[in-house]
Amino acid sequence: KIPTGIMVETPSAAVLSGELAEIVDFFSVGTNDLTQYTLAVDRTNAAVSKLYNPRSPAVLKMIEIAAQSAHRAGIPIGICGESAADPQLTGFYLKAKIDELSVAPASILKLKENVCRS
Repeated sequence: KIPTGIMVETPSAAVLSGELAEIVDFFSVGTNDLTQYTLAVDRTNAAVSKLYNPRSPAVLKMIEIAAQSAHRAGIPIGICGESAADPQLTGFYLKAKIDELSVAPASILKLKENVCRS
């Protein structure tokens, strides 16, 4: 059987993650889109992109909700997107018991250092 999962990229997916966790094998949180849709900020629009903040309490709450749902269902949850490599979020991800951080190759060593320090 090939494991199947979902991308948690919208607030609605995070809010319904308890139900979704019952029918999939894993979650992957796409932080770029989740941030954009949670904050209603187009990160590519120069007029509002300064409001784009993956460290926003609202975004972090969406991730916490999805992580709690994944843990209750016994499925893994990973983080992908630019904020997976954000050193200011490493501690948050570890505290939330995120199972996997997916980063660009250039970010791997720095991420490992941050994980060891946290």
